[in-house]
Amino acid sequence: MPAIVIMLIAAIVTACISGIFGMAGGMIFMAVITLYLGVAEAMVVHGAVQSVSNSYRSYLLKSDIRWDVLLNHLIGALPIIVILAFVSYVPDKQFLFVVLGLLPFLLWLPRRLFNGDAERPMHAVLCGAMIMALNISAGVAGPALDFFYVKTAMTRQEIVSTKAITMFFSHMVKIVYFGIPLFMAANLNGMPAGWFFAAAIPCVMIGTFIGTRILLRLKDVNFKSYTKYLVTLVGVYYLCRAAGLFGGVT
Repeated sequence: MPAIVIMLIAAIVTACISGIFGMAGGMIFMAVITLYLGVAEAMVVHGAVQSVSNSYRSYLLKSDIRWDVLLNHLIGALPIIVILAFVSYVPDKQFLFVVLGLLPFLLWLPRRLFNGDAERPMHAVLCGAMIMALNISAGVAGPALDFFYVKTAMTRQEIVSTKAITMFFSHMVKIVYFGIPLFMAANLNGMPAGWFFAAAIPCVMIGTFIGTRILLRLKDVNFKSYTKYLVTLVGVYYLCRAAGLFGGVT
């Protein structure tokens, strides 16, 4: 099966997963596209596809967005964006996979010692800074974002919608950060064909719509538990890929 078709199938499936859990889909999609693309190209493709997924998900759940939390995230992200404007950085795959593999274990930190809560203004500001930094350095920041949400008193709809609009803005910054150097260098040979992006839009919207419908049937407690275990499994997969690269296995 052609790589571009596999990436489209991954786009619709992972959009559905993100629609249910508000995360994990992005991590899985990155795992698929890095099989076929370089890191910079994967960052742009991931950002584009995930931007559609997150923006549509936030639209479907727009009445549940916590704008106060989002504002604090943006306050925390702004200094990181300013710093990034003066830094050129593209991680290698080994570093990428190690970071993505370790991120889910944030969710297992003892609550009595590490109690991230996005409803607390200072926590939300710190969250915004962490998410922006991680999204540029590793391409995905869902588990770190979830660390600040999984222990809140927010409903599952508020969690998914607020995380979606947060990640939309973060992915847009990622597209600009990695995309501009590629376009300026006219180094687009590693990018998928233009029709991929056109086809990905309806795929992602369908997957997102299905996922949000499933979300409405979940209970809040079960929702948070499922999320924790799912992203941990994905993290273990990334660590295995990292070990393979360090061992000389591509």
